[in-house]
Amino acid sequence: MATCLIWKRYLNRKFGRIAPLLQSENGGGAIQADEKQEVNFILTIRPITLKTANAFVTQHHRHNQATNGHKWSVGCYNGEKLCGVAIAGQPVARRLDDGLTIEIRRVCTDGTRNACSILYGACARIAREMGYKRIVTYTLLSEPGTSLRASGFEDCGEAGGASWNVPGRPREVMRETDHGPIQKYSLEKKRRWEKHFGGAV
Repeated sequence: MATCLIWKRYLNRKFGRIAPLLQSENGGGAIQADEKQEVNFILTIRPITLKTANAFVTQHHRHNQATNGHKWSVGCYNGEKLCGVAIAGQPVARRLDDGLTIEIRRVCTDGTRNACSILYGACARIAREMGYKRIVTYTLLSEPGTSLRASGFEDCGEAGGASWNVPGRPREVMRETDHGPIQKYSLEKKRRWEKHFGGAV
């Protein structure tokens, strides 16, 4: 048990909260490495194309569709299997687009444990290394934001969520899926999360 805990702490220091994952016997998810079982895979971060990231979002995201354009995209891999993606780009809100702020536009996983936290942490590290002073993202009000809190993001309160289809600029609000037409974007209110890296924004 002591050896497993030392190994887990080492991975957390080296990779930033990336813990070894083990496949459970019934194939239903993963368990932590300190449960005296043999390590199978370690979650890793790799750069990916926007095309690959958007294809994953289209397949797995519950309420958002693919996004157009990015600054970078990264994938979370369980061995050689892509189990999550993050897409970062220019802030959608004009007042946040100051040249020193980046927005995580999409984070999507297949449910693999810890993948969300790892993706948020990776995006924050990349942003800091590139010289950004702030990274922002949004969740629905109904979502708890557990992975964001674990990655050091602060809850900045309610932000937006109304329909973008307005008389002055009409837009399509429905999209076709294999299960019939659905709303392109959720109309539920959103919550903004931020992480700062020092300096004025």
